[in-house]
Amino acid sequence: MKKAMILALTGAAAISLAACSENSQKQTEQAADAIAADAKATTQNATDDVQAATAKALNSAENAMDKAGDKLDRAGDRAAVQADRAGDNLDRNLDRAGDKIENGADNARQATGNALVRAGEDVRR
Repeated sequence: MKKAMILALTGAAAISLAACSENSQKQTEQAADAIAADAKATTQNATDDVQAATAKALNSAENAMDKAGDKLDRAGDRAAVQADRAGDNLDRNLDRAGDKIENGADNARQATGNALVRAGEDVRR
């Protein structure tokens, strides 16, 4: 009877261990599946975050380049306006200088003519 009891207890323990082992395997498998799902979700979230950050950075860079281009356009426009003004001022100053030279030449001709007339009158006397 002792042998039968030992045999029965050993069998029960073996069945219990087998059942425990199968249950442990299922739980381990479920835990592994949960870990894999979490890792996949974390990887997807990280990928989405990187893509969003990249898109934001590209948009920011594009906006910065657009603003810089606009500033360059405005600076070019201002430079063109200033160049036009400088050209206009130069034209006016050259016209004034030409007028003064012409007036000076006219005055010199008239003074020379008057001097010749006086010289001629002096010779006649």
